[in-house]
Amino acid sequence: MPRKEALKAALLSLILFAVFLGAWHIATLPKESTMAAAQDAEYAALMGKGAEAKGGFPPPAQVGKAFVAYLSEPFYDRGPNDKGIGIQLAHSLGRVGLGFLLAVLVAVPVGFTIGMSPLLFRALNPFIQVLKPISPLAWMPLALYTLKDSSVSGIFVIFICSIWPMLINTAFGVASVRREWLNVARTLEVRPLRKAFLVVLPAAAPTVVTGMRISMGIAWLVIVAAEMLVGGTGIGYFVWNEWNNLALPNVIFAITMIGVVGMALDLVFARLQKLVTYVD
Repeated sequence: MPRKEALKAALLSLILFAVFLGAWHIATLPKESTMAAAQDAEYAALMGKGAEAKGGFPPPAQVGKAFVAYLSEPFYDRGPNDKGIGIQLAHSLGRVGLGFLLAVLVAVPVGFTIGMSPLLFRALNPFIQVLKPISPLAWMPLALYTLKDSSVSGIFVIFICSIWPMLINTAFGVASVRREWLNVARTLEVRPLRKAFLVVLPAAAPTVVTGMRISMGIAWLVIVAAEMLVGGTGIGYFVWNEWNNLALPNVIFAITMIGVVGMALDLVFARLQKLVTYVD
């Protein structure tokens, strides 16, 4: 039955996608009005893009050609401003991965500690509440000035945006561990470190992974905006560079790849959540 429902859902998704493509195609059909054609030609001449700018928003077929062109050779390198989509995504994923890993190394131990100590949580909570709402990109000027490197600054921005959901979820998960389990561990005179790893951590693991999943989603959102600011390499820079070239099919292709990679990252953490979910 679940498999049958999955097939129905997949079929419905395909139908909706086909309807979307059909509506897109109809909406981008060439206008027959000579006035509209003249305006398009004038716009193209002003922008200096000729055929690329002519015709307005690209139809699905034109975007499909961009997909074929970039996916057929994803790792080409023809200079600083002309790299394949595979290379651009690799740079972005590398920054996200490193910043996220640093956030895990800080957020999980700190969250674990303040979750087990109500006093420490109350002491640190004002700082967390002040720093948490700050937009990660607001840190970029300070990072660029201090670190003097755009790539390292991007990693720092990922770190600062990833740390809060993990820290808060870890603290909440640890603080929510059943008192009965802790009382049993105390009765059995289990050492604090052993209790932390064998009792508290397994019970809090689903909440911790949920925080990681939220943090990864935020990190992937932020890296695109950060790379637009700092330039160089990465999928965010690719989008901005293609927009500057008025290559809208390439922009749409890159946006789609951002969504696909984001979905893949989320599925990885969803799978991890299932693996660590505690069954009573």
